Amino acid sequence: MVDSAGTPELTPPFDALQRAAEMLRNAHHAVALTGAGLSTPSGIPDFRSHYTGLWDQVDPMEVASIFGFRRQPAAFFDWVRPLTRTIVEAQPNPAHYALAELETQGILKALITQNIDMLHSRAGTQMLYEVHGHLRESTCVECFQTFPSETFLDNFINTGAIPHCPVCDGILKPNVILFGEALPVKVLNAAQREAQGCDLMLIAGSSLEVAPASELPLIAIAHGAQIILINFEPTYIDEQAAVVVYGDVAEELPRLVKLVESSLL
Repeated sequence: MVDSAGTPELTPPFDALQRAAEMLRNAHHAVALTGAGLSTPSGIPDFRSHYTGLWDQVDPMEVASIFGFRRQPAAFFDWVRPLTRTIVEAQPNPAHYALAELETQGILKALITQNIDMLHSRAGTQMLYEVHGHLRESTCVECFQTFPSETFLDNFINTGAIPHCPVCDGILKPNVILFGEALPVKVLNAAQREAQGCDLMLIAGSSLEVAPASELPLIAIAHGAQIILINFEPTYIDEQAAVVVYGDVAEELPRLVKLVESSLL
C-alpha cells in the first residue's frame, strides 16, 4: 500500500469502499477495532494529536498513571474532570451508528474498542469489548468494592468533589486503565480470541500506537484474516492491509454501510 519512496498510495475512496463492502459481505466472522479517532467527531479529544491531544497539556505519567493516582489523586481528578464532562455530554456520531448497524445486519460479530467513553454501547453495539475500561463503574482503592459511577458523577462534574467509597470512605477510581495498570484480563483475552478467530478485521479511528491493543491486527493477520483500515493518518499496519481509506470515519463508515446494504437488497 506504499510506493518505493514510502509514500502511501491512495486508492480512490469510492473504489476502496466498494472493495471493503464486498469483503464484509463475504466475511464469515468480521470484527472491528476502534480507537480515539472514532469519537473525535463527537467532540472528545484524542490523546496524541498535535496541539489538540490531551497529552499536549500534561505529563501523562504525572496525572494518568496508577503511580501518580496513588501519590496525588487530586491531580488526576482535576485533570479528568473536564474530560468527564465532555464524555457525559457527548453523543454517538454516524461512525458509531454505522458499526452498530453492521452488527445488526449480522456482518460484524464483535467490536473491540480502546475508548472509555461508552459511545459504542449508547449507539447500540451489543458484543463490545472495552479493553481500556470505561466510566460506567468505579472501584474503591481500599476495599475494592465496585459501584456505578452515576451515583457520584454529576456531583463530581459540578463541584469537583473527589468521590469516596460509601462503605469505607476510600477513594473511588474510575474503571479506566491508567499507565502502569494491566488491561482487564477477561476482556483482553476475549479480544485476543476474536482477533484469532476472525477472517476480517475492520480498524477504524486508531493510530495503533498503544499495546497490547495495537497488536491485535498482527494476531488477526497471523491467523489468516484480512484487514480494512479507515483512518485519518497512516499506521504501521497499512502495508499489510487489503484496503486502506484515509478519511473521516464519521463520513466513510456510513458510506461503507450503505454500500453493504445496497448489495443485500
